[in-house]
Amino acid sequence: MLNDDRWMFPKGRVLKPHCVKWLGCLFACVSVAFVTSASAAERLDVVIGYLERLIPPPPTLSNLDPVPDDLGWAGAKLGVAGNSTTGKFLDHHYSLSERRVPEADDFMAEARDLLAVTPFLIVNAPAEDLLRLADLSEAKQALLFNVSAREITLRDTDCRANVLHTMPSRLMLSDALAQFAVKKRWTNWVMIEGSRDGDKALGNAFERSAAKFRIDLKSRKTWAFDADMRRNAASEVPLFTQDFPEHDMLLVADEAADFAPYLPYNTWIPRPLAGSVGLMPLTWSSVVEQHGAAQLQSRFRDLAGRTMRSVDYAAWAAARVIGEAVTRTNAREPDVVKKYILSDDFELGGFKGRKLTFRSWNGQLRQPIPLAQAKAVTALAPVEGFLHQRNELDTLGLDQPESRCRAFGEKNG
Repeated sequence: MLNDDRWMFPKGRVLKPHCVKWLGCLFACVSVAFVTSASAAERLDVVIGYLERLIPPPPTLSNLDPVPDDLGWAGAKLGVAGNSTTGKFLDHHYSLSERRVPEADDFMAEARDLLAVTPFLIVNAPAEDLLRLADLSEAKQALLFNVSAREITLRDTDCRANVLHTMPSRLMLSDALAQFAVKKRWTNWVMIEGSRDGDKALGNAFERSAAKFRIDLKSRKTWAFDADMRRNAASEVPLFTQDFPEHDMLLVADEAADFAPYLPYNTWIPRPLAGSVGLMPLTWSSVVEQHGAAQLQSRFRDLAGRTMRSVDYAAWAAARVIGEAVTRTNAREPDVVKKYILSDDFELGGFKGRKLTFRSWNGQLRQPIPLAQAKAVTALAPVEGFLHQRNELDTLGLDQPESRCRAFGEKNG
């Protein structure tokens, strides 16, 4: 409190006028130095590209939960908005350049056009398009962020040094579910999978996680019915599941949510369902609210007018990774940014209760996996009790000794 040119402190202590003048001069010098430093900082204009392959979703029985037109794009916009909020104090200016390519159009031509604008690309496209893009000569010095492809091979034998992944692999998701099952001692599984390639890949991930965590996968059946389950589920599902052996949990691998919604309460034996229905391992969900996530959910809802989904979260995280690295390095050169992202100094606050970092051996973003049902998060993996010599998040998905990725150089942990 200021009183008679003196600053009053507790217990009646004061600063004398000459001390006040001395402190005033000190503060003035510090202020001048700060302003001079800020004005001397070079303006950085950072363009982030968003490249999407528009592929119509497969037909499903239910249209109650349609795929949003701005899936992924809305997450990228929110991430760039966050970068801009931080960047304005450092004279860093962010913008987003969009290319959304219909299935029949030339994806590589659009990619080249965007690479001529920026080396930072958020890519929402199938694995085959992502690999073709990564192998372009124009992309060799670029930094690509995969926000939708869950293929394990992209983090393994088909990895690329210029591709980082903010979307978890299918194996990370299945490992999260397996840890929860072991914790609950639900270690006898049976599984139903769809006939599409993604369903088979998810089923393979579940089987691999079962072997990893010593879970007994007793039976694996393919759902190949073309009947209308809206009318026939009560009769077809009990017959289909009647010959399953005794089990603790029924897993469902149905990435398009075609038949999975019609399985609960129709199985022959009443058991918990997990995977694509029931207890679901997800990158993100509207029911994630802890660790400040409710604020992110609210900001996204204000921006997009809907709830945030997994691809939105991965795109948001990719944009924020770029912003965090540019802020810390005060650089926009992709090699400088990538080196920092893969270093031990990098971390991203991802509203999941832990700081998120990248695996230096295959470019995968480490992150907890929510195990959610319709209205709540049941658990957050890695589940308590699953330990690791370096980072517990590496108990999810490919660990360093398992990875056959060599694009990032020698394994260096």
